[in-house]
Amino acid sequence: MARPVRRRDPDMPADMPTAAGLTARVRTTSVAATAALGERLGRVAAAGDLICLWGELGAGKTQLAKGIARGLDISATVTSPTFILMNEYAGRLPFFHVDLYRLADAGDALAGGVIDDRQADGLTVVEWPERMAGYLPAGRLDVRIEGSAEEARDLEIVAGDATYARYLEAAR
Repeated sequence: MARPVRRRDPDMPADMPTAAGLTARVRTTSVAATAALGERLGRVAAAGDLICLWGELGAGKTQLAKGIARGLDISATVTSPTFILMNEYAGRLPFFHVDLYRLADAGDALAGGVIDDRQADGLTVVEWPERMAGYLPAGRLDVRIEGSAEEARDLEIVAGDATYARYLEAAR
């Protein structure tokens, strides 16, 4: 299902790292399959992890986040926090679901309080992370999603450092 990628995608934002052996590609063919991938990722999440979801409107970022929440044993209904910036859910780990779509830049995100000391105890998933350009740590997991609506989605999963490599195994 997943295979290592050895080349850099020319359309990938410049601040998304790629490294041989720390990247995998997965194709999902339905919303349910995208959520199932998210669930596998959620199962291996650890306190303090950061997952950034990159993709166009309708690419499936929120569906992936819903699956991640299931992997954290969260039974609450997960919704996109587009208008409130961040939702917090209780599960195996606290889950901080951040959506920066409505913000212009990192200044707006920081002023909105999206960085919180509590996040060190849980998993933070950020939709539209490009709004935080320059403030994202190298140690993170990036999931770049291409595709939308009911078509197949190609996901490139990039571990920013070796501590995130467990996500690549979970994606397989």
